This record gives sequence, structure tokens and C-alpha cells, in this order.
Amino acid sequence: MIEGKFYKREKDRLVCELCPRYCRLKNGQEGFCFGRENKNGKMVVTNYGRIPSLGLDPIEKKPLYHFYPSKMILSTGPNGCNLRCKFCQNWQISQTKVKTEYVSPDSLVSIAINRGSIGIAYTYSEPFIWYEFVYDCSKLAREKGLKNVLVTNGFINEKPLLEILPYIDAMNIDLKSITPEFYKEYCLGNLEDVQRTIKISFGKCHIELTNLLITDLNDDKKEITDLINWISNISDEIPLHISRYFPAYKMHKPATDPKKLYNFYLMAKKKLKYVYLGNVYIENTGNTYCPSCNNLLILREGYITEIKGIAGNKCKKCGEKIYGEFSLI
Repeated sequence: MIEGKFYKREKDRLVCELCPRYCRLKNGQEGFCFGRENKNGKMVVTNYGRIPSLGLDPIEKKPLYHFYPSKMILSTGPNGCNLRCKFCQNWQISQTKVKTEYVSPDSLVSIAINRGSIGIAYTYSEPFIWYEFVYDCSKLAREKGLKNVLVTNGFINEKPLLEILPYIDAMNIDLKSITPEFYKEYCLGNLEDVQRTIKISFGKCHIELTNLLITDLNDDKKEITDLINWISNISDEIPLHISRYFPAYKMHKPATDPKKLYNFYLMAKKKLKYVYLGNVYIENTGNTYCPSCNNLLILREGYITEIKGIAGNKCKKCGEKIYGEFSLI
């Protein structure tokens, strides 16, 4: 039985302090994320090592385009989530309880090594609700020379974030919208907490962002402009993945118009050095170009990746330093 790392006692309840939801649990009560329970006055991690899915994926699928491109990474994640996004694209394991199997940190790291993976990606659902397991696996993976990747909604409190960051090599953080109202109504979350995670994490590990562009919800010109400006004020080097929405879970709006995606892409390219489109094929919008001389650095066709004009982390043509980790190329 694993005890949770972040909680406090308050009268007849335990208050979880892992994420900004601060679940207040009576004895026998389970947390919002499915991963914690008050058992006789102790916060017990019920999801530790419980895995619903495990696979070897291209790193580009996370999506991470500037972190060891063309490499494969062992990917897994927990059952549950600390948000309730009405448009969740992976709701089968994030919003409902499914069958899981136990895998120890030692076993997971061994699987990654045996399969020739560059590391472990904690993904598919929200890895921060798996905090103790991810923490233990990340420390062990680091000792074995493996990389640790989080694909996350960024909804975590500052203290646990700072404690785990030294063991995390890369994150793709889902910035769902730039308006607080969107997060409250459609995600049951809080924008400011996600923004804080992005600000703290940039510079401490490799960061890329994803924005799912949803028809008539977060796709008007003002919101797009505000989102781009907010990212560029942190750094114009942060790669942004603009992803096409398809109807899923409780959201039935029509799929995003590819023309609107492309317009967003062109707007973002004016302020950000690295912008990509996902869940749609529009020629050249998945490639990486040098922001200085426009030399083609990395060619992508789906998940097929071809290294072209980059050596180490520099453009072969002009020598421009490219944001990211490319040393395995």
C-alpha cells in the first residue's frame, strides 16, 4: 500500500494537495481522479503501477517534434484524470474506469530497455494523477540513462511540480484555451494553474505545447491572437502544435475546418519560430524549418520522419541554434 505524498488532515477529512482541485475526502471516499482514497485516515494511492495501456510509439505521436525526432518511446498512462473535458479525445481511459494490470517501476524500466526505447512517456491520460508511480519510475529510468516524458494537462500544484521536474526531460503541455471561462465550463479546471505550470517548467525541461482548436469554442481570432501572444511572451522558441478537433465524448460540434487551422498556423508563424498542425494533413505544416534561413531541417509525412538539414542542434546551412534536443541524430 503506497501512501500519497501530498495531503493534509482537516477534521474528519483528508485534503489532497497534489492538484488545484484539493479533493476533501471522508474515510472510504475516492478522489476526483480515481487515483486516491482516504483509508482510515491515510491517503492511499490506489492507482500505483496500475496500467490500462502500454505501447511503443514514435516520439512524434506525443507530439514532440524537437525532442529526439524519429526515435521510439515506450508509452503508458493511468486510468483517470483530474479534469473533465467535454471534448476529451481519449475519454475511454481518462473518464471511465477500465481494467488495469500491475507493473512495477523495475519492470517498466526493463521493458523500455529491452524494446530499445529512448525512455518512458507517461501519456494517454493525465500522468500527474499517477504522481508517486511516475516519480519512482522517473528516478529509476534516469539512473538507467533513459529519458522521461510527460504528456500532461498541466493541472498540478507548484510544490509537487518542482519536486518531480529534476527527473523530467520533456513535456508536452495541453493549453486548451487562453480564457478562464473555457476551462471552467468545458474542463472543470483553472487556466491560471496551467499557465503557472508552463512558466515554471520552461527552462527546467524541454517544453512543447498543444492547442486543440474546437469549432466555435476557442477558434475566434481574438482568442487565437491572445494565445499566441501569451506563449511568445514566455518564449518564441516554444513549439506549438495546433491540433484538429473531431467530435468525441460529450462534444458534438463539427470537426475543425482545415482552412481555419491553416489560418491559425499562419498567424502563429508570425510570432513563434516553430508551429505545427496535427490531426490533419496540410502540406509542409508538419515540417521543421530554420527560423533564420528557412532551410528544411526535418521532413515529416505522418509519423515518418526524415532528418534533412540539421546537425546536432544547429542548422546545417546557416548555423542557427534550434530549440530542442537532437543529440541522438
